Amino acid sequence: MTNNYMAMILLTEKDDDIRGLTKNRNIASTPVGGRYRVIDFALSNMVNAGLRNVGLFVGKQNSRSLVDHLGSGGPWDLDRKIDGMFLFNFAGGEGSRTDISILENNLEYFYRSKQDHVFVTSSYMVCSMDAKKFIEEHEESEADISIIYKNVKNADVSFYGCDTINLNEDGYVEGIGKNLHFKKEEKISLEGFIMKKDTFIKMICEATQNGSYTSFKDLISRNVNKYKVKGLEFEGYLRCINSTKEYFKFNMDVLDLDVRRDLFFRHGKILTKIKDTPPSLFKNGSEVTNSLVANGCTIEGTVKNSVVSRHVKIEEGTEIEDCVILQDCTIKKGSKLKNVVIDKNTVIAEGEELKASVEFPLVIEKKIGINSERFKELYWPLEDM
Repeated sequence: MTNNYMAMILLTEKDDDIRGLTKNRNIASTPVGGRYRVIDFALSNMVNAGLRNVGLFVGKQNSRSLVDHLGSGGPWDLDRKIDGMFLFNFAGGEGSRTDISILENNLEYFYRSKQDHVFVTSSYMVCSMDAKKFIEEHEESEADISIIYKNVKNADVSFYGCDTINLNEDGYVEGIGKNLHFKKEEKISLEGFIMKKDTFIKMICEATQNGSYTSFKDLISRNVNKYKVKGLEFEGYLRCINSTKEYFKFNMDVLDLDVRRDLFFRHGKILTKIKDTPPSLFKNGSEVTNSLVANGCTIEGTVKNSVVSRHVKIEEGTEIEDCVILQDCTIKKGSKLKNVVIDKNTVIAEGEELKASVEFPLVIEKKIGINSERFKELYWPLEDM
């Protein structure tokens, strides 16, 4: 059944509320959980369901980090002669129709693909889903389009700005709105859509001709009365990483064993790029409690309720609590950190104290280190100008 489906992952999510981490990357390639990237979850969901033709459509954001992480798709078994992984970068100028523009510019990819159905999803709705099950439910319903949603009971504190759907008694979509934190319970759209490829192409062509749609999900929203749109309920862990607060909360959620079981084992493994590095070294006097520590680290201080990525060095006398530390960082001795997100290649000075709240975690942006002598060697002629 899934052999007749192709996957399409839209990576044009707005990152206005997470700019501290997406200055040099897009949301999809942002590191999470110590050794993963946000894109790994959506990509693994598609591959675990048996979809082997996967197109990734990137917006105007910097995609160098994403390309480096994905490579040719080998870790996801998408490095193939037939089908495989295809990456499409947005090459246009400024504009509001990012989704529609990039899809219209690459319609040839859909025409040449042999599959007759498409499964559309995004990267920042992080979950582990059984995509094959939703495909079966879609075909049984005989709907034109199916939208995957989740009933949440914390819509007043999370999922701000996410799409909400209104269903009739038969489970069909009557309208699509926005979550503005007014209600505690909402049906949050996972931005997962299933439909025939011909329907998809027709909608894109009409949107291009009319020129009035800002995104693909907006296109779906305005056509719920034109097509037979069915709602399919998802049950499982879900977090939308569309802000720094949500990013921080997701990493803290991963420390919960039940969440890890749901995310990483419920519907197949979450695949990622493999890096062959040595195990972490925990020296005498170190203390690590309820934390995830990736390989290649050296731990001498105290770490509590934190996520530590690869090649991080935490010196003696440090106290780290409720923090997310990305790879290749160094925390000098005597430092005290709480509710802090530290991006790659950052050095925290000796004795530094940084504290923030859970609702407003502090983000230390990515640093690029360079030896002073090497800097002089490269740029000394500038001193004579």
